[in-house]
Amino acid sequence: MTKRGFHERLQALSLSRQQAFMAALTERMLPNYALYNDTTGQGDPGGIRAILDLVWEQLLVKGAKIDFERQVEKLAEMEPPAEDDSFGARRATDAVVAISAILDTLRGEAPDAVLEVSRVSRAAVRAFIELTEGEEDGETLARMVKQHPLMEDENDFQDAVLEGVEGDFQREDIKALRKLGRNGGISNLGLTLD
Repeated sequence: MTKRGFHERLQALSLSRQQAFMAALTERMLPNYALYNDTTGQGDPGGIRAILDLVWEQLLVKGAKIDFERQVEKLAEMEPPAEDDSFGARRATDAVVAISAILDTLRGEAPDAVLEVSRVSRAAVRAFIELTEGEEDGETLARMVKQHPLMEDENDFQDAVLEGVEGDFQREDIKALRKLGRNGGISNLGLTLD
């Protein structure tokens, strides 16, 4: 029997387990959105938090009736302005993209959403390392990114969340995933609003 890879394991999950995986990763990206808002005054951290809370409610409360079409409309208003190409705006946009992917699955679309959210989170960490570690040639930079403590932490975090959603999936397990995702308020980039 061959050991299944990370992406195969993600795609083998039931939809609700995929949604929990994405929600936990998104929790960890939210401080980046809050930091963007804190430094620019753009965005709505309370609003984006409320939408993610509704996603968790949908996972925790059987039969919860939530109008996710309306949440998609609200989320569109929370995206950083398209003309803002700053690093902070791109990381805030990552959080919006991740929530949007979850909402797509809740509306019955997006079979690859779970892979997209995983990639978005890893790409944000890679971009942060590239930004902070200076100008290296491509090969050196790729090696540095792979061995960087932030990337190791990101990979370990995604592995832990995947193991969490592959295990028991009772109410308490979902709450534990949410707490894991909140990561003490520290984002996937190692940043915090405090």
